[in-house]
Amino acid sequence: MTQEQAQTSDNRLSVVLITLFKGVVYRDEQTAVWQDLLKLQSAVRDYVAVLGLELKLFEEEGYAWLAHRTSDPDDGEPALPRLVTRRSLSFAVSVLLALLRKRLLEFDALGHDSRLVVSFEEIQQDMQSFLPAGSNEAKLMDQLQTHINKVVELGFLKKMKPPFEGAPPTYEVRRIIAGFIDSQWLDQLQTRLKEYQDYAQGVNE
Repeated sequence: MTQEQAQTSDNRLSVVLITLFKGVVYRDEQTAVWQDLLKLQSAVRDYVAVLGLELKLFEEEGYAWLAHRTSDPDDGEPALPRLVTRRSLSFAVSVLLALLRKRLLEFDALGHDSRLVVSFEEIQQDMQSFLPAGSNEAKLMDQLQTHINKVVELGFLKKMKPPFEGAPPTYEVRRIIAGFIDSQWLDQLQTRLKEYQDYAQGVNE
């Protein structure tokens, strides 16, 4: 390998690493970075391991991100400072994520191979039983939009371009949600949702 080729390879590795440190890399949005990531993933894994991170790469689904590597408290090694910030989620956002994950599971179970797109109205219907009863409807819709915007910010929803001016908003459910929300997380939240619904029903009776 010539010095020029080595420099080019180093530059591509730097671009891949910087992009990963900024957030999720998507195959359909960052084609060139994605291709370089696949070619350089061994070097990426070695580099981020020094920082206590690991590469989460889902080639078939087309996304990747960096996660904090879990350490074994019994191995005697000191715990590393957390480089990737852990974000706490509100209960409403957690509920919304669980409902979107459930929709994606049902969508895939029907054998669809296209993108799952949901409307604001569909999200509203799913969230209806978890919204406070008797509250001002306009205020509730503003709150729901805030929750949706947060999920968009987290990268689990992508707002679609409206087909015409004034069209109701629609959102693509990004498949990366499956990588973050596993069956155990979903089961635990489902238990909490049942408890919350039982409590809300008792209050409203």
